[in-house]
Order: sequence, then C-alpha cells, then structure tokens
Amino acid sequence: MKRQIISVVALGAAAYVTGAHAQSSVTLYGVVDTGIAYIHNSGGQSSQWKMSSGNLSGNQWGLKGTEDLGGGLTANFQLESGFDLGSGQLQNNGREFGRQAFVGLASTRYGALTLGRQYDPVTDLLQPLTADNYSGLFAPPGDIDNYDDSARFNNAVKWTSPSWGGVVVEAMYAPGGIAGSTGSGQTWSAAAAYSGAALSVAGGFLHADNGNTGLSKRGTTTADSFFNSSVNAAYASARSINIARVGGQYVVGSVTAGAAYSYTQYTADASSLFTGSEHFQNGSVFASWMVTPAFELIGGYNYTKSGGNSSATYHQANLGVDYLLSKRTDVYLAGAYTHANGQNGAGDAQAVVGSYDVDAGKQSQLLAIVGLRHKF
Repeated sequence: MKRQIISVVALGAAAYVTGAHAQSSVTLYGVVDTGIAYIHNSGGQSSQWKMSSGNLSGNQWGLKGTEDLGGGLTANFQLESGFDLGSGQLQNNGREFGRQAFVGLASTRYGALTLGRQYDPVTDLLQPLTADNYSGLFAPPGDIDNYDDSARFNNAVKWTSPSWGGVVVEAMYAPGGIAGSTGSGQTWSAAAAYSGAALSVAGGFLHADNGNTGLSKRGTTTADSFFNSSVNAAYASARSINIARVGGQYVVGSVTAGAAYSYTQYTADASSLFTGSEHFQNGSVFASWMVTPAFELIGGYNYTKSGGNSSATYHQANLGVDYLLSKRTDVYLAGAYTHANGQNGAGDAQAVVGSYDVDAGKQSQLLAIVGLRHKF
C-alpha cells in the first residue's frame, strides 16, 4: 500500500510538471557497480580479499534537467551523488552531491556556462580518450595527474564552446574565496580537443593553489586532494599543483588504440615540508578490441617517473575483459600489476595500483577484480 501511495503521488507530480513546463525535462540516472577483489601486498600484508565498490564506474545516482528558454538558449542543472555500494555511505568526504552539483545556461551559438562543483576541462576532454573509460586500474599509480578525476573542484565557473568543426574548447576558474588574497586556494584550467571520424586528440593544463598559510591552512583550496596514496603523500604541503596532459586515440574498425603523456609538478615555499619542487612524468598506452558488440578485451601500460626532490619509478600493466548481458548490465574481470623502485620522498617507494590508492607496503602489488555493473 505504501508503494502504491508513493507511486500515485509521483505520477501526479510528474503530470503537473509536464503540463506546466512542456519544454522541460528531468532525468533520474545512476550506476551500481561492485565486485570481489584480491590484492597481493596490501598494507604490508601478503594478501587481502575484499568487496570492492565502484570498479569500472563510480557508484552514483543523480538528477539532471533542462529547460528550453527559446532562441537556442536552455537552462540546465545536474546533481550527482557518489556512494559506497557495500556500506551505503556517501563518498567524496561525505558530500550529498559530491560528484557534481551545478547550474548553468547553454547556447547553440555561444556554448555553455556552468557554475558549481564540477570536473575540470582536462578531465572533460582527455578522459574520454583514455582507458579510464574502462577502469581506474588504468590510471597512473596514485592517480598523480588526476587521470581518474580523483579531484573535483568547488565554486567553479566553466565555459564550454560549441563544436567548431570537431574542435571544442573549455576554460574554468574557481576563486579561492579567502579574504585578503585573491589567489589563495584558486584553481584554473583550460583544455582543447579535436574529434574526428577515426582520430581524436586533446590537451590541457590545470593549476591548483594549495592555500596561502598566512591566511589559511595549507590544503584550504577549491580542489579536492591530489594526495591520496604514498606515491605523492610527501608533497601534500606543496604551495601549488600544476598538471599538463596530452593524449589521443585512433579507431580502426573494432580496435581502438591510444596514448597519453602528463607532467605533474608540486612547487614548494617556506611553509612546505620539502624544498625545491617535485615532478612526475607519466606515459601510458592502451588498446581495446570489441571482439563482438557485447565482448571487449582491453590492455594497457603505464610508466611513471618522479624527479626533483626525490626519485621513484613505477611500471604498471593492466588487463580487462567486459561482457554485456544487456544494454544496461555487464560483468567484468580486471587486473593490474605495479612495480616500484627508488624513493618517494618519505622512504622507499611503495607499489600502488591506479587510483585504488592501496599502499602495498612492498615494491610490488597485484590487484584482480571480478564484478557486476548495472546502469539505470
């Protein structure tokens, strides 16, 4: 009876909204994705079995909508919440809509302007050209270049151009909001991409200020943390973070191959716990083969090297298999192996697979996951 009452109320509300705003639409959507993971070398222990949530896609539900204002202009919004499927807890530091929360206007002639918590332009335009569309396993160790969008950005104003012959440009600025300092905690970014029939390429730059200690605490910034594992934890006191990325992919029939390069820099000042600067360079390649329209094989390799304040090298190999049971449901098997050498700024470098951010406590780590994903 309770379900029937709720359904009647929901249908009545939907009918009212549809009648009052014939040119508007609101969509409820989401993804639930979980599996069982095996980790060899986790926190210094030789093995770990665990439920792993959000493997191919982050678990999420959201609302998005548009309203036609006429003359090629629309109003739009999106609210997106992330959660752990195993426990039901909110992710993104407990934010109700921690994945995305923005409102904006879009014009067929001038592009879109959005305001709120958002992805940066580099993520928007480069991520679709990488194997990250399959899994965070393919991100560099510790996701040091935000390959897997570990960081999102608060209070951001972003402009996205229309497509000009396949070329799209984005720019974003997020003011830090610290009284007495315009730049403290600010983030700015720009990127451009070209999408053709077979070849797609993109490149961009991101700068995040990590907080002026004269006016706030270090880490008081519009950006989420970039320091989530032992790979770069020694540089969490950086004055700023700079990330430059380029990448591309080429499609031939049922095969897609791609490559990417990134340069990540952490700068220091008198309040930092390290001197000079630290940088990471990462090169990655991947190839995906759609054996059938329902069956995908994918593999990749990451080479990451740090330099400056310390020096460490990471090699990471990745494999995945995905099978569609329907248009909305698939099963998958994925695995990755990482090996680390050198020093990470706080001691011996530890292996970390992709953006899973599990410190091995050793020089090597193996992660394997079998799971199920459903989209709605």
